[in-house]
Formats: sequence, structure tokens, C-alpha cells
Amino acid sequence: MCGRFTVSVSKEELVDYLKEEYQIEEFVGDIELPRYNIAPGQKVISVISDGTQHRAGLLQWGFVPFFAKDESIGNKMINAKAETLNEKPSFKPSLTHKRCVVLADSFYEWKEEIGGKQPMRILLKDQKLFPMAGLWSTYTREDGTKLYTCSIITTSANSFMTPIHNRMPVILNHETRAIWLDTNNKNINHLMSILTPYDANQMFAYPVSNMVNSPKNDSISCITKVV
Repeated sequence: MCGRFTVSVSKEELVDYLKEEYQIEEFVGDIELPRYNIAPGQKVISVISDGTQHRAGLLQWGFVPFFAKDESIGNKMINAKAETLNEKPSFKPSLTHKRCVVLADSFYEWKEEIGGKQPMRILLKDQKLFPMAGLWSTYTREDGTKLYTCSIITTSANSFMTPIHNRMPVILNHETRAIWLDTNNKNINHLMSILTPYDANQMFAYPVSNMVNSPKNDSISCITKVV
């Protein structure tokens, strides 16, 4: 499960990151940054490829298949299990044609403890932005307008995440990111083979306030460590 995450950088830092990592010269997207508590149904920063170059923009978090009868189904499809992508009619077409990454610099999970659930912020040790594997879709409404949505792919927890939660988002490295975004790659078995847990030695976490429980709260206090 991945139900909340952060992009706690400035717009300028995002632009620099996109230039350095993806050779994207311009980011077209109306989003306020930093964001400390991104929730389903909101816009997320995504990178896709057209086969020759990368593009960055905004997708709505909550996958709506092109054949859906009601776009509200996206509320139930914020995550896609890596293990069953090729078995699900909703995700199978996008696995072949519409792969993306969703950018974050941390995500939240709720750890079961005596007395209740403790929200934890999970980061990479370098504390930089990282790409989470995703799938995207184009849904055409009755009035002809288009809705662009995405789902974040999850996998089984690594040894670091296991005490916190049994699932985690698929975080890609430089090599697997290139494979995932290569639209010329139609080898489904190869694509699914890279959807594995991230290196546990490169992650860390700390407890944060219960204020992250509500998506209405989106301030730096959400990422403040609590004792």
C-alpha cells in the first residue's frame, strides 16, 4: 500500500532535477510546491516517454481504465500489485503501452504499535527525489473531455519495511527506470522482473505526527520528527 507521499522540494529544485535526470527542459504543470501530504485524487508529478524523449506533467492519482463506466472507480485503484499486473484487465493494456514514474522524496506508512497506528515517514538515505513505478491511463468522459490518471505499483516489503508494513511502492534505480520508461520494450516478463523491493540498506524512517492522517493537513509539520 502507498497512500500518501511527499515532494518536499521547491519548483526550482524540481526543474533542476528534471533537467539533470531526464533531460527535460520544461515542466508544464500547475502545482504548488513543496507538498508534504499528497493524497489520492490529487495531481501528482509524473514522467513518461514517447520513445525518443521524456516528458513531465501532472496525472490524477487514482487509475481510471479507458473502459470504465464511472470515473469514481479511480478512488479504489490508487495502487497496483506488481505480482498481478499482467492478470488484471484494468492494468494489462497500460503495462504494455502506458508506463510512467511518479516522483516523490518520501512516503508514509502506518506502523502497528501498542495503543494504535504510528505514522512513519520513509525516505532514501540520500533524501533526494526518487521515481516510483506507475501506470497511466486516458479516460474519455461523455462530454468528450479527457481525464489522465495513474496508479502507483507496489511490491512486497523489503527487510527494512517489514516491521512497518508488508507492502511498499516499487522504487526504481537509474537502470530499472530506463527499462520501465522505454516504450519500445514490450517484453512483459522483463518488465515485471524489475518490479522488486528497493535496497533495504538505502532506506531510513522516522515517526511523524498524526496530522498526516488527514489530507487537509499539508504543511512542513507533517514531516517533523516526533519523539
